[in-house]
Amino acid sequence: MLDTIVKSLAPIHRAGWPFVVLAAAASLIGFWAYAPVGWILAGVTAWVAYFFRDPDRVTPVRPGLVISPADGRVQMIVRAAPPEELGLGSAELLRISIFLNVFDVHVNRFPVDGRVSAAHYRPGKFLNASLDKASVDNERMSLAIRLPDGRDAAVVQIAGLVARRIICDVSEGAEARAGARYGLIRFGSRVDVYLPAETQPLVIVGQRAVAGETVLADLAGAETARVGEVR
Repeated sequence: MLDTIVKSLAPIHRAGWPFVVLAAAASLIGFWAYAPVGWILAGVTAWVAYFFRDPDRVTPVRPGLVISPADGRVQMIVRAAPPEELGLGSAELLRISIFLNVFDVHVNRFPVDGRVSAAHYRPGKFLNASLDKASVDNERMSLAIRLPDGRDAAVVQIAGLVARRIICDVSEGAEARAGARYGLIRFGSRVDVYLPAETQPLVIVGQRAVAGETVLADLAGAETARVGEVR
């Protein structure tokens, strides 16, 4: 029974361990000072460990598939210019935005195969990440990815209302493998994926996406954009 429980628990991302240790230490002090406070802080410790969970995912590996870089809800599917600092031009691309709430897994993954051709951090505001203008005004970390066929894509980590730390573990020149981990955003945020303009999305607004597993689009496919309804 205990073995089953242990195997069902997701590992904790290395960036979360300092927070887990601090919360656990605070709970021990709480138990020493006043037991009810200790129990409350123990609950906080459990939530912090839950927030920084980093489960393995099973990623589809067919060439051309675009995989969700984040857990969350597909919030917007629009045509928009990529971040200017990436040097990809001003032409509008397909942009799929995924909003993460504080209960989602916050580990981010590459959406496509290729090579990181540009990486740029830009400070900014901490507006509600659900707003369209957050793509322009908020703090962000942007990666341009040169696809195997020579086209360009991009993935952008955007800080949110309570997010105050973007972690990106790769730099220019790194290999990108769809579904592979590359970073994390703490405490609520958004991730935008920019794809070649002719790309048709295979997800719809309001749909839940799973990082490393949900197929957002097929760069080699000819399927038209999907529609959906709440049932």
